[in-house]
Amino acid sequence: MLNNTPIILIDGSSYLYRAFFACPPLTNARGEPTGAIVGVINMIRSLINQYNSSHVAVVFDAKGGSFRNEIYSDYKATREAMPENLRPQIEPIHAILKAMGLPLLCIDGVEADDVIGTLARQAEKENLDVLISTGDKDMAQLVSDKIILINTMNDTVLDPQGVIDKFGVPPGKIIDYLALRGDASDNIPGIAGVGEKTAQSLLAEFDGLKDIYNRLDDIEKLTIRGAKSLKQKLLDNQKEAELSYLLATIKTDVELDFTSEQLLLGDIDVKALIELFNYHGFHRWQKELISGTFLKQQNNTPIDDSLLSFMQQSTPDLQTNDYQCILTNKQLDEWIATLTNCKQFAFNIESDGIDHVHAQLVGISLSVEPNQAAYIPISHQYLGAPNQLPINEVLDKLKPIFENPEIKKASQNAKFNYSVLANYGITVQGIAFDTMIESYVLNSTERYDMDSLANRYLNHKTITYEELTPAEKIQLNIDAIEVEKATLYAAEDVDITLQLHNKLWIDLEKDQKLKNLFTDIEMPLVIVIAEMERTGVLVDTNLLNKYSAELNKKLKELKEKLQFLAGEKFNPSSPKQIRAILFDKHQLPVLKKTPKGDPATSEDVLSELANQYELPRMILMYRSLAKLKNTYTDKLPLMVSPIDHRIHTNYNQIGTVTGRLSSNEPNLQHIPVRTEEGRRIRQAFIAPKGYKIIAADYSQIELRIMAHLSQDKSLLNAFANDKDIHRVTAGEILEKPESQVTSEERRCAKAVNFGLIYGMSSFGLSKQINISRKEAKFYIDRYFERYPSVQTYMEQTRQQAAESGYVETLSGRRLYLSKITSTNGVERRGAERAAINAPMQGTAADIIKTAMIKMNEWIKSQPVGNIRMLMQVHDELVFEAKEELIEQYCAEIKKIMENCYQLSVPLKVDIGVGENWDEAH
Repeated sequence: MLNNTPIILIDGSSYLYRAFFACPPLTNARGEPTGAIVGVINMIRSLINQYNSSHVAVVFDAKGGSFRNEIYSDYKATREAMPENLRPQIEPIHAILKAMGLPLLCIDGVEADDVIGTLARQAEKENLDVLISTGDKDMAQLVSDKIILINTMNDTVLDPQGVIDKFGVPPGKIIDYLALRGDASDNIPGIAGVGEKTAQSLLAEFDGLKDIYNRLDDIEKLTIRGAKSLKQKLLDNQKEAELSYLLATIKTDVELDFTSEQLLLGDIDVKALIELFNYHGFHRWQKELISGTFLKQQNNTPIDDSLLSFMQQSTPDLQTNDYQCILTNKQLDEWIATLTNCKQFAFNIESDGIDHVHAQLVGISLSVEPNQAAYIPISHQYLGAPNQLPINEVLDKLKPIFENPEIKKASQNAKFNYSVLANYGITVQGIAFDTMIESYVLNSTERYDMDSLANRYLNHKTITYEELTPAEKIQLNIDAIEVEKATLYAAEDVDITLQLHNKLWIDLEKDQKLKNLFTDIEMPLVIVIAEMERTGVLVDTNLLNKYSAELNKKLKELKEKLQFLAGEKFNPSSPKQIRAILFDKHQLPVLKKTPKGDPATSEDVLSELANQYELPRMILMYRSLAKLKNTYTDKLPLMVSPIDHRIHTNYNQIGTVTGRLSSNEPNLQHIPVRTEEGRRIRQAFIAPKGYKIIAADYSQIELRIMAHLSQDKSLLNAFANDKDIHRVTAGEILEKPESQVTSEERRCAKAVNFGLIYGMSSFGLSKQINISRKEAKFYIDRYFERYPSVQTYMEQTRQQAAESGYVETLSGRRLYLSKITSTNGVERRGAERAAINAPMQGTAADIIKTAMIKMNEWIKSQPVGNIRMLMQVHDELVFEAKEELIEQYCAEIKKIMENCYQLSVPLKVDIGVGENWDEAH
């Protein structure tokens, strides 16, 4: 265990790439990239502040190759060129680190690993503790009682035991381990056919690579897999193994002009940092400099009056901005005149709740210029509240401006603001920008609340709602907060909204695809979703209440049976009690453990056990019915609006990384569709009298997108001729006519078709369709033989993702994959699976969003009330339409949805009609 103040050695080159792929694509006011700068500096600051060390060095690879390139020209040859937007961030990172007083090391002819290794071993000889911060697995060879590794991306620490736990070998055998299995990231060859498990098994029996080659005849006696052929593999690849050993060995004797004890932190160069931070827009860091919280354990250069003045001029302070509370007609009229003559403004609303359909206005905030904003209180209720302008007068004056499509509006969560104003008869037009969606289009993997966006893009800490009433035990609604406090909070929100839009729009305009995605799909969809939510869907509460009573009876009966089988009373909803019953009392096999080491009782574990044991099968049945009752049959009736007797769900446009819509309160997308119980719930979603429900569902949309993306001739031909794709696939794999394919063979082919686009392995396929892994591997291998372009597409997608850090949909939507180059195999493979699926799932999202926009345009052309769009669930749109127009409208819906987006294969939509959602689907 290290002491509290170790020498810290930071692998700067490792930080560069990890920060670049993990951080959003930030830019400064000049459009220059800054995301990696923010990531690297934040990680280093956090590390120094956590350990309070006075001895730190940041080590980077020098330009040009190292001695390893001289002995092996292909060393690191498979690595892609540095991303275009990373290179210009290196010099600013170096400049900031130097101004922070950090020793910065780049030694020609060797890599950062070698410099770190030399310094670490020097310190170890002096009995000093060392903390190496890196994500490079090669460094594990340096670990000892005095040297440990820390990965700041996931905050994991590797001591000697940690190395054994992670790699299966102790630090002293890491070089041998890498020599045997190779290292793809550095293009170290290793021994062909020797992987992780074989390398671990060999090193458990031998002292290292040299010992293995001295005792080759002993290998055949081992019980490890492939032992008989292993000796020959080792002999055939001896030169490669010895070369790999040399390449993987970190030098610990680099000639340096300094020692680890001389790596003292210097003084902060405050003026230099102010200028650097100001140039790149890091205003929050500037504030931390003046407050003395930017770095601990350093002697800051005194901040004299001239420096303080310069800092105050260069750092925006929103606390002193021009924020106005509008309480008179004169003030309001001045703002009305300003808004009438402007081309664009930002607005936000404050309400008494988050139920957008029924929320009441508390106030409206407006901003036309950065650092200037106004708040109009409308219905603050606290004792002593000042006289507020009558709500009707305020809204009458604002209505023409809000409904003027020529004046562009920006907002944060525009859908909610649109809907609340609609409650007062104002139909906002000209909503062109939503800062949450602008940020989402730029990077769908981040958070989009106001506080996070301000911090990430403006380096500004906003006033949080909790800070308005810090002394209150119960958080007050904003209408109960003093107008002065509410003004500061609401005006800052709208000011930040405008500033965020100005910043984000610059970034969007740099990429035409992203800009088009935003302007053509995401922003038009805001109003479509808002209107769909406001329409809601009619629900038969009597039917739900009746079904809830049936479920209650079934659950009681199931519980009695479960307790009889268990031999005692227990709660089938309690994982702890289930664990005791299944594994302690009945001694069922433990298939998986929790992070704490307890037997897991997750659904996948119980499902596997259910194949052989009655008790887990019935527990699963109980869980399923209890979830339906608790989530739907009990709760849905409580969500019905007393005004129109409809349920109004909330669709989240930024809730998934792939672009899919999600829904909550209630979550309509998780109602089961393949079970009788789930269909009973869908039967409660009904059409009003004189109407029918229409369900329009895209058929096999992701497989069609796969055909388009891969351009595989067999897939294109199957879809072009409207063939049963699963039967076609079964025929291709089994080499038999489609007419002879059995239903079971078709089922297996269907699992292959859908499994592969989600990255399913042979192990996963074997479990899903209950066949051997050998059979599953046969299916997958034969699939790729018959559809070679699919495999090519997948390989190219993985490669492109590793190079750029993201993948794209056909519309240009991006999914950033921070783990795509992870040295952790599980993380990397997960990112690769996401890389393959995201373009398909994301393109499917783009298609149905486009369909919703087109459908909405057509619906508006019809007489009011003839047809309404009610729900969007996965690849399905649900409508209610007048009975006498059903045939005509079904044909039009099918036509619009099938022609809204052009692929190399036809889009196909299945249409159903019924009295309720279940009948129609």
